[in-house]
This record gives sequence, C-alpha cells and structure tokens, in this order.
Amino acid sequence: MSNSSKIEWTERTWNPVTGCTKISPGCKHCYAETMAVRLKAMGTPGYSNGFELSLMPDRLSEPLQRKKPTLYFVNSMSDLFHEDVPFAYIDQVMRVIHQTPQHTYQILTKRAERMAEYYTDRVIPQNVWQGVTVEDKKYGVPRINALRTVKARIRFLSVEPLLEDIGVINLQGIHWVIVGGESGSQARPMRPEWADNVRIQCEAQGAAFFFKQWGTWGADGKKRNKNLNGRLLHGKQWDGYPLSAHP
Repeated sequence: MSNSSKIEWTERTWNPVTGCTKISPGCKHCYAETMAVRLKAMGTPGYSNGFELSLMPDRLSEPLQRKKPTLYFVNSMSDLFHEDVPFAYIDQVMRVIHQTPQHTYQILTKRAERMAEYYTDRVIPQNVWQGVTVEDKKYGVPRINALRTVKARIRFLSVEPLLEDIGVINLQGIHWVIVGGESGSQARPMRPEWADNVRIQCEAQGAAFFFKQWGTWGADGKKRNKNLNGRLLHGKQWDGYPLSAHP
C-alpha cells in the first residue's frame, strides 16, 4: 500500500515487499513486525502472511498513478535487499523508479553487502536516495563503507535506534544523517551525548543532520509517551535535508 506517512523525514510509503527477518540488534523491537501482526489481525489486504517476507507485485504500479512529485520511503514494512527478494524483482522496482522521475525514492537497508552487490553492474536511478541503518558499532558502522561504494546521488544513514555511542565515523560521501531513539514499551534508551557525537561530526564533515525523535526515553533519561519527549535537541529542531531538498 502507498500511504501518506507519519515518518518525519518522508511523505509517503510504498511497500512492494512486506515482511522481514531480524539480523542485528536494531531489529529487536521492530515496529514493522508489530504493525504487520496488527494488520493481519485486522484482515488488511497484503498482510495475510503477517511478517513473513512476501513479494507484492500488484503494488508495483502505485507510484505510476501519482503525478504529484512525492518523496517515497520504499519498503517501510520490509527490506528491499533482503536475501529472499530476487534481484529480478528488485529490477522491477527500479524500473518503476526509472519511469517516475518526478518522484524521489528513499531506500533504507540493513543488508549493505547485498545492496552493494546488486548495484555492482547496475546504474542506480538518479531519483534514488540510498541509505543504510547504523544502530551500533559492531553491525551498523561497517555498513557505511558498503554504502560508499554505491553511486547514488544521495547516500544517507539512519542512525536509529541509536543504541550506543558509535564513536568516530567517516562521513566522506555521505550526504544526510538521521538520528533517533527507539519507541515502544520495550524501547532501549538513547543518551543525549550519543546523538551529539553524531551531530558534531555531521557539522564538521558537511553532512546534513536530521534529528527525528527521542522516542520513549527523553533527554532527561525518563520514560514516557514519545510524543511528550518531542524532537528537540538542545532546544532546537534539526531538520536538515541533503541539497536543501525538504519535502
């Protein structure tokens, strides 16, 4: 389904794949899994398999039907580069992206090596922003090097949920960095100094910085509804976008 989105850094979601499997600590409390289970219980079309990975070819044409230039987050309910998504099917997704140059597509993955393999002998569309998740040092930070090999016009990091201080990172060739804490009843806290570490490095290395949310744990270390914790970091809302491309 292609829907308007409440995600702060995009406009709409497009899910030609649903379902996934967990591969790193950032997946532990996956919001998409929780939502997929809920949608299955509601009988929502496309979620009869719950969170089992499923290709949705009937959704491929959705962006073709929208003329208004739109910022799409691709597969908010899955990972396009999951090992069970054939490259031939990803080719079909990319064909639609090529056919809709009026839209911009944000693709985010935790399967950085498979992403890099896919793009080895393919030209990435100019309207794709390709990103990787960087939740910690062990699993997340190494994905940045794989992303750097991809010749996307915009390369970005989703440092969410930020689970620890990720230390010194090389942002060469990275245009945009999103930072956020985890949400939900079992959320793990994010400390302000961890977010600051990323923000300072973005400023020093020229990457746009976007602070998405505190999540369930506030800057004061207290747990509450995420809406009450807000999006302010040091009293300021950080809404940086690459190339001033605010939606």
